[in-house]
Amino acid sequence: MKALLTLARAIDALNEQIGHALRWLVLIATLISAANALVRYGLGESSNAWLEIQWYLFGAIFLLGAGYTLKHNGHVRIDLIYGRLSERSRALVDLLGGLLFLLPFALLMIWYAWPMFMASWHGNEMSPDSGGLLRWPVKLMIPAGFGLLALQGVAEIIKRIAVLAGVLTLDPEAPLEQG
Repeated sequence: MKALLTLARAIDALNEQIGHALRWLVLIATLISAANALVRYGLGESSNAWLEIQWYLFGAIFLLGAGYTLKHNGHVRIDLIYGRLSERSRALVDLLGGLLFLLPFALLMIWYAWPMFMASWHGNEMSPDSGGLLRWPVKLMIPAGFGLLALQGVAEIIKRIAVLAGVLTLDPEAPLEQG
């Protein structure tokens, strides 16, 4: 169990670092969006590349941040019963949810997204829009994001098994939007 908890801590640290790095992408995307609007409406110029880079950055933030969000219990959940359960019961619900839903879904998404990325990579796929960007970097975000989510799912499953084994107690972290 000790080795598994060490693995879970390493996965937590990875997603924590990625989550902190993604904060910079939010700033960059905001600055690009503002500059694009100023140039478009102030100078009457436009570029599809600037629009596409905004979309790519949003996709990277959303997809690569899913593991970080899971780590911090920030995903949307309808909490009618869950909040009233004991720590042990919550751990069991989380364990079953991770094993039956989260991991299979994340792995399925990786399975289906990887060939799409590889085809884009090998074909050097470009946006069909004038001045558009390469498509493979944004298509890589899908398997990478779901890979990070699956890894964090493994870490959460390990932690829930440790709770059920009486080795670990979890701090009930509030969702990010609550503070």
